[in-house]
Amino acid sequence: MNLNFSSIMIGTNNSKALADFYEKVLDQKSDWEDGEWYGFQIGNTHLTIGLHSEVKGKAKEPQRIILNFETTKVKDEFERIKKTGAKVIKAPYEIEGMWIATIADPDGNYFQLMTPWEEKK
Repeated sequence: MNLNFSSIMIGTNNSKALADFYEKVLDQKSDWEDGEWYGFQIGNTHLTIGLHSEVKGKAKEPQRIILNFETTKVKDEFERIKKTGAKVIKAPYEIEGMWIATIADPDGNYFQLMTPWEEKK
């Protein structure tokens, strides 16, 4: 394969508020800022948040694309993030030994906390 997935951008009409939210979720400051644009390095992937002229208000189909953040401590991270005022979509639940929780950011975009994927042997 010649492709490498390296980054994702979230377009918004309020990039400062969204970047502030993700600073709390990720427990880190953005790695860079340029005007109304913010970037976070997360593992091997880069998350960019910035103004987009055609984005207005809340996500109309927030489940269309869901960001997944891996953690071995889904329940603990869920409780920490919930305290930031994040909107809970689904509290931690287990599927075949994996824990998942779904949360919405201020724009209504969904993201999930998930235990790392392990191949069944």
